[in-house]
Amino acid sequence: MLVRAAEELDIAELARIWYDGWHEAHAHILPAELTQLRTLESFRDRLRVNLPNVRVATLLDRPVGFCILKGDDELYQLYVSSQSRSSGVATALIADAEARFSESGVETAWLACAIRNERAARFYEKCGWRRMGTMINPTETSQGAFSLEVWRYEKSLI
Repeated sequence: MLVRAAEELDIAELARIWYDGWHEAHAHILPAELTQLRTLESFRDRLRVNLPNVRVATLLDRPVGFCILKGDDELYQLYVSSQSRSSGVATALIADAEARFSESGVETAWLACAIRNERAARFYEKCGWRRMGTMINPTETSQGAFSLEVWRYEKSLI
């Protein structure tokens, strides 16, 4: 497995991973209004905008997961294809993100996790992230910000 900077050519496959993973994990626990806005094209658009901050994990030169860092200290997105789950891809991506934060001098990184997304919560906790409580997160959509209450996780990197 290789973790590298994402390229424009990766966007179509990464958007599919994000779309499938988001709908599998979130469609049944988040408001229908938000789910309707989570189209494949919306994920492509968000990847294009964030491309300089996207890292992709590849197996045999094929994207199998990605993460996006946002701002100075936020692990914004982390998704792995269903076929590659439990294979170490997510662990490699989160380790890469943590290393990038550390290299930038970040002492404490944070991420937002959908309330009731227990699989993701267990993974973050296994990786040493701590649930700090809830917060209102202005989630990006094609219609503007969508306010969503989420679990806030943090990890000390020092």
